[in-house]
Amino acid sequence: VQLVESGGGLVQPGGSLRLSCAASGIIFRITAMNWYRQAPGKQRELVARITSSESTNYTDSVKGRFTISRDNAKNTVYLQMNSLKPEDTASYYCNVVWYGQPYWGQGTQVTVSS
Repeated sequence: VQLVESGGGLVQPGGSLRLSCAASGIIFRITAMNWYRQAPGKQRELVARITSSESTNYTDSVKGRFTISRDNAKNTVYLQMNSLKPEDTASYYCNVVWYGQPYWGQGTQVTVSS
């Protein structure tokens, strides 16, 4: 199983970024996918989740600003992040649980600063 994230960077408050996570080694279309983030000194938290039927869930702090989506033809999950705030600064990780085992990408850094 391999998860490869991309799309992070430095953005000003109020700006937008789109993260991508390309998955391999799983049957993507039947698998729920997750985005987590971890800020320095804080625990890793679940940001958003999308099921195989495209049902979505978000942590309260990002509701209305972030959108998770998937493209089964490309084995890719996305996280569109709008109205970014300094408190969104973190390393963002793609995650999947496959046959009971969690797998993580290498992470992509998002920094929101003026």
